[in-house]
Amino acid sequence: MEGQQTSDQTSDDAIADLKYNADGLVPVIAQQHDSGEVLMLAWMNAEALRRTIATRKATYWSRSRGEYWVKGETSGHHQAVKSVSIDCDGDTVLLQVEQTGPACHTGTRTCFTGRQIA
Repeated sequence: MEGQQTSDQTSDDAIADLKYNADGLVPVIAQQHDSGEVLMLAWMNAEALRRTIATRKATYWSRSRGEYWVKGETSGHHQAVKSVSIDCDGDTVLLQVEQTGPACHTGTRTCFTGRQIA
């Protein structure tokens, strides 16, 4: 299936084939695996994606702090990664996760609440 890893393509090959932005980052959507609820958007570089796949813990790149962060490491609001997919254009990653506690740094379940514009 297009955009998804096949048995002929290793994780490393898929990571290398992603279309990263000028800063070497790719957007990542975290989605609750059983409900489909979109929880948040964050950024990863190739190493963050490798760490996520290896540990099954969502590991992102903090653009503001310039460092890796494992979701829930300080807050306790973990994301256990159930699956990792790449979109058809190879420029966005989808993590299906089991979210523990709020996903948003504001304390809400999802970052997409209360600000509908249309």
